[in-house]
Amino acid sequence: MPRLKFGAFLAPHHPIGEHPMLQFRRDLALVRHLDDLGYDEFWCGEHHSSGWEMIASPEMFLAAAAEQTRRIKLATGVVSLPYHHPFNVAQRIVQLDYMTGGRVIFGTGPGALASDAHTFGIDPMVLRDRQDEALGVIRRLFRGERVTMKTDWFNMQDAALQLLPLQEDMPLAVASQISPSGMTLAGKHGIGIISIGSLSEAGLSALPTQWSFAEAAAAKHGQTVDRANWRVLLNWHIAETREKAAEQARKGLMRHHNEYITGTLQRPGARPFKDPDEAVEKTAFSKGSVATIGTPDDLVERIKSVLATSGGFGCVVGFVHDWANPEDTMRSWDMVARYVVPEINGYVTKLRESREFVATNREYFDRAKDAVMSKILDNDAAAEALKVTNSPMLAASSSNVPDLDEARRRLAARSA
Repeated sequence: MPRLKFGAFLAPHHPIGEHPMLQFRRDLALVRHLDDLGYDEFWCGEHHSSGWEMIASPEMFLAAAAEQTRRIKLATGVVSLPYHHPFNVAQRIVQLDYMTGGRVIFGTGPGALASDAHTFGIDPMVLRDRQDEALGVIRRLFRGERVTMKTDWFNMQDAALQLLPLQEDMPLAVASQISPSGMTLAGKHGIGIISIGSLSEAGLSALPTQWSFAEAAAAKHGQTVDRANWRVLLNWHIAETREKAAEQARKGLMRHHNEYITGTLQRPGARPFKDPDEAVEKTAFSKGSVATIGTPDDLVERIKSVLATSGGFGCVVGFVHDWANPEDTMRSWDMVARYVVPEINGYVTKLRESREFVATNREYFDRAKDAVMSKILDNDAAAEALKVTNSPMLAASSSNVPDLDEARRRLAARSA
């Protein structure tokens, strides 16, 4: 199985009350932490209302993150294209590509919050068509074309970029939820996808059908789509035990659901939790729950299950939230990097095989012990020292250490 990439998706979803400056700084600290831990991608969103999601410009945030990281890919997750003139978006993304040293993934969407569209005075019914239109223009600009176009929402006259992207083939992706529009757009343009709807049971079960939409659209437009460029979003909080993970996440999870999902967004079908225990139970441990609150082994099992259900994808992206306090949240991402990533990608498989071979094939190594013993017995000084050697731990790192009690018996027998 191809190795899976791992990433993080910062919407962000932060409870109201903390100093925004400090929250921005802590988000940047998380990116640094993920970079140090070897994560492959970091995604940052764009929102303009709701209070809980206060990053208005993912490009600005990612430019700051680029100065504090070395290798992690930095993705707009996503730029809401209907809110912007496409020429300005193209210029900002190209500049960001240079400022990050070619680490940009350009993710786009139609806009997730109806309140954002309302703020801009845009009819939600036109958002997806505008995303498609803007994306097509931006791709032409990235190729160096000069574009003249007049539409009902933007005009361009002999428009061409002064700079083309630093990356010869910048990775592009579109956001997909439950409707087929995101997948269809990805297939039409032959680009990547980030499935955001997978945070729900319905979204997870729909993944195979969703992928078929992308394949069908790609075939229709003479394009191809690659599962390696498909990202699937999952929710988790990880600790040493399930009980510890649940205790760390319970209050923050309840607040996130009650204050934001049901109280602010008023998502259809969502009901407030009565208490933190119900929040954990219904989110992670009841029938139909899709979040993982537990151990690294629990997350490994979940990821393998989603891979099997979907038919395979290229990157699993963890949703960044404040269920736990900052210290336990950082620890959760640390444990995923230390234990889940190597288990999924087979980094420790050969280490286990090597240990098992050494532990179960001792007959191959006894001759080496005999060689050590022979040299000891052939040297009078070494043989004399053996009489007072008490601990077999003197050479604990060596597999050639002889049985010292047996060696003394052999030495006594030879001296008799």
